[in-house]
Amino acid sequence: MQFSSTFAVLFALVVHFAAATPTVLVKRATYNDVATVGYATLNGGTTGGSGGPVTTVTTLDDLTSAVTGNSSKIVVIEGTITGDAVVKVGSHTTVIGAAGSSLVGVGLRVLNEENVIIRNVKISKVLASAGDAIGVQASSQVWLDHLDLSSDRDHDKDYYDGLCDLTHGVTGITVTNSKLYDHWKASLIGHSDNNGAQDVAITVTMANNYWTDLNSRTPSFRFGHGHIFNNVFDDNNDGINTRDGAQLLVENNVWTGTDKPLYDTDDGFAVATGNDFGGASNTAPVGNFTTAPYAYTLIATADVRASVVSSAGQTLAF
Repeated sequence: MQFSSTFAVLFALVVHFAAATPTVLVKRATYNDVATVGYATLNGGTTGGSGGPVTTVTTLDDLTSAVTGNSSKIVVIEGTITGDAVVKVGSHTTVIGAAGSSLVGVGLRVLNEENVIIRNVKISKVLASAGDAIGVQASSQVWLDHLDLSSDRDHDKDYYDGLCDLTHGVTGITVTNSKLYDHWKASLIGHSDNNGAQDVAITVTMANNYWTDLNSRTPSFRFGHGHIFNNVFDDNNDGINTRDGAQLLVENNVWTGTDKPLYDTDDGFAVATGNDFGGASNTAPVGNFTTAPYAYTLIATADVRASVVSSAGQTLAF
């Protein structure tokens, strides 16, 4: 009887503490994951360096060397790497940030490349003299996932450049589960009003991202086609700016703290459904991009905030 009584007490304590302790959901991933969302799934998909050798880097020199070339490869960033540089990433490459890793003053650029994955990487305070935190130019099939991108707003707007700029006719680009914050100019898609001949080809998906404390470009989108769904936008001065004939499909996003969540410049267009504009209005002319060319799942608008804010950024475990 004494044993049974003691067991009952211990069992009750286990139940009590289990109920009182919140469940921590770790988002598991593998080095060989491939893109499963958006434009990056088309045209043969985006596999990055899946199946290639794995190299772990802890210095800027090692990172610069490891990501060059077009052979399949996986590069894992560990610790904090500092500098004043933008590192060029070659084709058929996956770059992964280990838990707690960070690039400070060091950006990543994908220029004239294809089939690149960058995941779980934290980048901050890349000076404008070096370039963007993430810059993708004239490239195709790129998946940017679970990124943490920021600077500060203690300097003028030109002290840093973009957090995630996608320009010069990029195609097959997907940006998912990322956090962009504390910055002046967040994301420029299509780099110039005079580059329509090249940028009209742009195809970009942005889904499940958290945008907060940004002044502008959330994003600024020129010429091409963009699918923007299940994002949260908090306390930004500006909203989605569809420009220069861009055709956007904007679905089930949530805003607070801006009076122009979705608007146009120079005849940009948007088809907007299921959005919560936070009491403000969409003023963009209705476009003709009504159906994305791939399968996808929309989170119910009422559930977007809880889902996105809890998972965006450098939150993966490998």
